[in-house]
Amino acid sequence: MKINLGAGDDIRQGFINHDIVQLPGIDVVHDLNVYPWPWPDASIDELVAKDLLEHLDDFMVAMEEIYRVLKPGGVVKITVPYWNSVSCHGDPTHRRGFHELTFRFFDPGSPLCKERHYYSAARFMIIKEVFVISPFAPYFQLPGLRLVKIKSRIAKRIIGLIANTFSNVIHDLELELKKV
Repeated sequence: MKINLGAGDDIRQGFINHDIVQLPGIDVVHDLNVYPWPWPDASIDELVAKDLLEHLDDFMVAMEEIYRVLKPGGVVKITVPYWNSVSCHGDPTHRRGFHELTFRFFDPGSPLCKERHYYSAARFMIIKEVFVISPFAPYFQLPGLRLVKIKSRIAKRIIGLIANTFSNVIHDLELELKKV
């Protein structure tokens, strides 16, 4: 089973499309701030949470719930706004932003997870981490230059340093996590 959480207008074929409101193409209506979510334990192979986690009241509980509903080896694909970007602060419904270290607290191979293992029992291996930048947005749109995805480890270290010094460099983080 595949779930597209907070689908909105992004209806995906082959997925159960979820949202908090009944929109065209939505299969399941549920407020994700109400637990448990309406899927059984270990029942989902793939979960998409694009532009969703920043809207929820309790990020840690949501990650625990994602862990609960995913099958062992199941994958969650996440897109979230970077902590100091216009993507984070421009939307008045956002509750929080995210840093590139945030999801490492769930990765058992990370020193952060080992050091703070008591934060959560949810464990996800980080399969993919991408920084999404949009140079000069939202103030200037350069023709032909939209979103740029930074995947290289070295480039991410350089861009991360710059982004933590100056606001609005990284707009979003895209992650793929695998349930351990």
